[in-house]
Amino acid sequence: MSKKKKRAINANGATNSVRSFLGGAFLLNQKTVRQLPFLLFIAILGLVYIANSYYSEKNIRRTDKMQRELKELRYEYISTKSQLMQLQRQSQIAKMLAKKGINESLVPPTKIFINND
Repeated sequence: MSKKKKRAINANGATNSVRSFLGGAFLLNQKTVRQLPFLLFIAILGLVYIANSYYSEKNIRRTDKMQRELKELRYEYISTKSQLMQLQRQSQIAKMLAKKGINESLVPPTKIFINND
């Protein structure tokens, strides 16, 4: 056979294959019918794979959002704790009480001893 005839046969074979695929004639082939359960299994696995990737992406986005929120809450906790520490200082308490008219005693406390003789 010459090279031109081989090319013509290969081109016709490829054309026929494409026509049978697009026309649906390949579905009538006995080999294809036997392989159909396997093809359906592969298609279902592909769908499960796609669904799993979407689910994992959703979880990653949710985890990132939670981490950002946790970071913001940690900053808020630190600043609130700092303010509370500032307000608990003795000098700050004395200033707040002075506004209400209560002053610190300048006389140190003394111990009272009771004799039970």
